[in-house]
Amino acid sequence: MSEKEILEMQRLIDEGIVLAQRRLVERSRLFKSTLVVTRNGHVVELQPDEI
Repeated sequence: MSEKEILEMQRLIDEGIVLAQRRLVERSRLFKSTLVVTRNGHVVELQPDEI
């Protein structure tokens, strides 16, 4: 696999992660649920609008 192919694959993976995060926030808004994430090494519970 060439360096160009590796970089393209990494770009696609990164885009997929961003899309999955957006969908998770949208789903949390839809079902009026909270998200549990880590920030600065601490586990926090957030409302979807806080992200």
